[in-house]
Amino acid sequence: MISRIWTIGHSTRTIDDFISLLEENEIKLLADVRSLPGSKRYPQFNREALAESLNARGIRYEHFRELGGRRKTKSDSRNTAWRNASFRGYADHMETEKFHKGVERLLDLASETGPTAIMCAEAVWWRCHRSLISDYLKACGIEVMHILNTNKIEPHPFTSAARIVNGKLNYAAV
Repeated sequence: MISRIWTIGHSTRTIDDFISLLEENEIKLLADVRSLPGSKRYPQFNREALAESLNARGIRYEHFRELGGRRKTKSDSRNTAWRNASFRGYADHMETEKFHKGVERLLDLASETGPTAIMCAEAVWWRCHRSLISDYLKACGIEVMHILNTNKIEPHPFTSAARIVNGKLNYAAV
């Protein structure tokens, strides 16, 4: 079992700057958690181009559609601590078998490959569904580190909506 996972947002970085951040943190596997793994504005982060650039530098690329964002809120959502509809929708998705199988695949590949970073487009983790994935991983006992910039990483604090109830992550309002 792995003990640590990193997160990163590609934002507006050049591909060289982005890969340098991964190399600085000795990342061996990039887990793309974008629902749609492409970018019209930043084509260097399109799935095929990104995978090719990473491979050339010895970093494995894997897309995790099952962990992608842009989820709809369920009408009977229990995750009412989230006022933001997109985060509540993602919290609802986290209750599905699809999400749990995605996390299982992520952890299996991370154990097999080595240091792993989950990636989305948003630069800052607290504006991205990476924050919820990070809550889940932290609740499982995995340390999560957010790569912000060169020599700037920070440990994941639970989001303000997160609570641990009977050892499980919970986003129900108190």
